Amino acid sequence: MPKAQSQPKNWQRMKFKDFADTSPSVKLERGKEYPFIPMDVVDGQHKFPLEVKRKSFSGGGAKFANGDIIFARITPCLENGKIAMVKGLEEGIGFGSTEFFVFRGEDGVSDSDFVYYLSRTDTIRDPAVKSMVGASGRQRADKTVVDNVQIAAPDLPQQKQIAEILSTYDNLIENNTKRIKILEEMAQAIYKEWFVYFRFPGHEKIKMIDSKTEFGKIPEGWEVKKVKDFVDFVRGVEPGSKNYQEQSKDGLLPFLRVGDLGARQSNIFIEKELANNKVLSKSNIAVSMDGTVGIVRIGLEGAYSSGIRKVVTKEEKKEFMNNPFVWELMQSENIQNTIQENAKGTTILHASESINNMVFVLPTKEIMKEFFDTAQPTMELIIDLMVQNENLRQARDLLLPKLVGGEITVKR
Repeated sequence: MPKAQSQPKNWQRMKFKDFADTSPSVKLERGKEYPFIPMDVVDGQHKFPLEVKRKSFSGGGAKFANGDIIFARITPCLENGKIAMVKGLEEGIGFGSTEFFVFRGEDGVSDSDFVYYLSRTDTIRDPAVKSMVGASGRQRADKTVVDNVQIAAPDLPQQKQIAEILSTYDNLIENNTKRIKILEEMAQAIYKEWFVYFRFPGHEKIKMIDSKTEFGKIPEGWEVKKVKDFVDFVRGVEPGSKNYQEQSKDGLLPFLRVGDLGARQSNIFIEKELANNKVLSKSNIAVSMDGTVGIVRIGLEGAYSSGIRKVVTKEEKKEFMNNPFVWELMQSENIQNTIQENAKGTTILHASESINNMVFVLPTKEIMKEFFDTAQPTMELIIDLMVQNENLRQARDLLLPKLVGGEITVKR
């Protein structure tokens, strides 16, 4: 059994700003294009940003280099744990949202990977959250408070050992995430070949479907149908923010809001009775209809908000439709364009009415069955990899504070 202790004797107490470089210097040229990391590609679940974009640098934004840690300073991103380590910048440097603090390992003092894991613990996050000031909904953490947080740190070799253990989990998560992306792209390619370009087995290529409601030539026996006649869009529930709970326990369900759809899990929980049976299982398809409209996800589990719809095939239509087809259909250009074109609102978009305008080409039952046999194994593998990632995250998050806090010691 590992020996538990509040702080090993050979660990040193110091201020966070003396342990890590909390204001690292990076020089960028105005008007030049650089790698860019916005807040929305940091999900709080993956060690690295989900995507690196490019943008011309105009002088604003957090500047960083490969290996630096970006730490959300604004609500609710900070509470949601939007913290990541930067990598993959082609020029080695770049910039991102103005709402990031940037940390870096200090030469001879701290390892950047260890600094990343330390920044994810309550040792750094709790004081940052408690220091937040500003107008409601736009509160920001006080950098001075974060700089002066007292931490306990092992020596550099131990830091690297601890970071290596935790990185093993994150590396597996990253590899699985890459596999999921490849599998999703494969599934989308098959769908396009069969139902957009009509290059499925035994048929020649036929004119591509138009992006709106006018369709080109389709195979004999196929029909243009309304989506709402085949599936139900089940709206979620609003339990009220006063009922949100931040830690999981018996009797609680994860509560998914539109902003949580990319995270594969939620940091908010509610009582089961408040869900009103509006619950997603991992095989269900979810689509956002408020805020950032048109997000389509599988592999989620928990109650879901009114900004999300669960897409459920009508019982009497199950002989015509199957889950892999509906999943790809909701991501298709035709459906996505319809959602976007029918979304209304000034500050928050609402796309509920688009459901009435969605149309698609229904193939024969034989072709649909053939597609199911081809696509279902891929969908099952994607869900299985998502479950693996969830288990890896839970194991990592259980181990992380114990290792970084010195409760579990590592052998040299």
